[in-house]
Order: sequence, then C-alpha cells, then structure tokens
Amino acid sequence: MNLDRVSQVLEGLTNVTWQSLVMMAIGGLLIYLAVAREYEPLLLLPIGAGAILTNLPLSPLVGEDGLLQILYDVGVGNELFPLLIFVGIGALTDFGPLLENPKMVLLGAAGQFGIFLTLILALLLGFTREEAASIGIIGAIDGPTSIYVSGILAPHLLGPITVAAYSYMSLVPIIMPPVMRLLTTKAERAIRMPYSQRHISQRTRILFPIIVTVGVGLLVPFATPLIGMLMLGNLMRESKVVERLTNASANEMANVVTLFLGLAIGSTMRGEDFLRGSTLAILALGLLAFLLDTATGVLFGKLMNVFTRGHFNPLIGAAGISAFPMAARVVQKEAAREDFSNFLLMHAMGANAAGQVASVVAGGVLLALMA
Repeated sequence: MNLDRVSQVLEGLTNVTWQSLVMMAIGGLLIYLAVAREYEPLLLLPIGAGAILTNLPLSPLVGEDGLLQILYDVGVGNELFPLLIFVGIGALTDFGPLLENPKMVLLGAAGQFGIFLTLILALLLGFTREEAASIGIIGAIDGPTSIYVSGILAPHLLGPITVAAYSYMSLVPIIMPPVMRLLTTKAERAIRMPYSQRHISQRTRILFPIIVTVGVGLLVPFATPLIGMLMLGNLMRESKVVERLTNASANEMANVVTLFLGLAIGSTMRGEDFLRGSTLAILALGLLAFLLDTATGVLFGKLMNVFTRGHFNPLIGAAGISAFPMAARVVQKEAAREDFSNFLLMHAMGANAAGQVASVVAGGVLLALMA
C-alpha cells in the first residue's frame, strides 16, 4: 500500500517527457521576454504561463473539463476572445489622421501584399491552403486577426502562429528599420512633408465606422465580425455618449480577455504538437511575410513619391502594416535619423490606421478564399 501511494505521488515525474520539458523552457523564455524585455508582456506572459501549465503531466487544468480547455472552447474555439479584443482596439484607435489624409488608405492596402506572396510560398512548400493562409496573415502583424483567421482555418497551428505574430509585433522597432534603409536613399528619407491639420467634425468621425462596416460587410462578408467589432469600439469612442462602455472595453474587458486569451493560446502549445519541423517553417515564413509587407509598403511609397514629383517620403509606406502605433513611431524615428526636425508622425499614423483596417479586410479575403 505504501508503495502504491509513493507511486501515485511520483506519477507526475514518471510521466514527464523531453517534449514537455522543452515546452516548459519555452514558456519560461516567453515569460522572461515579457518581464525582462517587455516584449508584448500583456499577452506573452499569460501565453508562457499557459505553455508551462499545459505541459505539466497529469495536470487537472488540461483535459475535457480542465480550466485551460474550457477557456479555449469558450473563447478561442468560437472566436469570441479575438472579437472582444477588437472592440477594445477600436475604442483605443483614433482614425483622425486617416480621415485627414484619405490617400493613406493606399499604403494600408500595399502593406498587405506580403501576406499573399507568403501564402503562395507556403503552398509551394507543401502546406495546405488553410495552413498557408493562416501563416501568411502573420505578416499583417495583427495578433487578433492572426488568431481569428488561424482559429478558423488551421486551429492545430494556433500556438506557433500566435507566438510568431506577437513576437514579431514586439520586434517591430528591430525588424523594420533595416528594410526601410535598404529600399530608400538618404535623400528620400530626408524628404519633408508639411502637415496642415484639418478639422474633422464629430459627425464625420461617427459616420466613418458605420460606413466602413457596411461597405466592408457588403464587399467582404467574411470580414464582418472583425471589422464590425473594431468599428463598434471606435463608434463608442467617437460618439462621446457612452464613455463608461468605451473605458470598460478599452481597459477592464480588454485586460480580462487578454489574460484568458493568453492562457488559452498557451494551452495549445503541447510539446508533442508544437515541437515539429513545421513550427520552425511557420516562424520563418511569418518573418518573411512581415519583411515583405514592410518592403511592399516602402516600394509603394516610392511610387507615390514619383507621382508627387518627389514630395512624398517613402518611409511612410512602411507604416501600412497593422502594428499600431509602433510602426508609425518607427517611421518617425527613421526620418529623424536623417533630419531631427523632420516630423512625419501624423502622416505615418494615417498610414498605420489604414493598415489596421486593411489587415482586417485581408483576413476576411483569406477566409472567403480558403474557408
């Protein structure tokens, strides 16, 4: 009897595998990056904790009735958590710079080309259509969109895709500048663009989310959940009459959902499923998608520079991805390296806001094509 009790106590140790040990180490690394380096800590920390918890052998948290599985079924399996986060993002986003300079929407569209180029490459490497689309969307550098699309098309890849999307989002200031410098000349980076602020009426700000929701919903129905929740949050922000809902969406709700989402994503990082060659391929292809999106945005910015006879700074094109507002800040920093008095931030914010909408539309297009 005593031996049976001892064996029960040691049962956890006897069921440890090398895969679970490696994944717990990876979970610890994510926590380190969140705490020591402050790389997307709001999500990487709970993801790391979830990865450790789900790889502990015989844990009651894992399994059909376990907390982690319940969180996944309730919030990720039915796409609830990503959509709720989009409400919070909309409540935090100011589309004013985009409304002041609507042509920036072209840069938002250009910043998504890398998604489809990477999709084609992933297909050539042997991934299925659904998997290739889920990998390509990493290039938008939009965590919730990546989770939403991959959760529908390739839920078995949700862990590595989410880790890649949020890791690269945190590395925007490191990954983007070399591409921007490689594709532009010193003279192009020093181009000044005067900014004359236009007044955007509250009526326009209220109509914008409504018109965008209806327009995108009619053209790309699969994007309706994403764009609808994003613009709902923005409508609440701009209406000025539901400040309690706006603040709750941007703060309390977003924080709670982010915690639950991180744990649920971490629960998908089981050693037996995560430690495969395909995981490294996903990370590499996701990085390639990011680089291509940045490059196509800059190249389109150079095209706009030609059409404006040298009056458009191509660096702004790099802000056409969805990493808001980090990408815009990187553009400003790179412009300031050439001329410390050059102020491009508001132009870049317009392109960055356009990229946020464009990434949602791109996600809807992928779902329409692949679902």
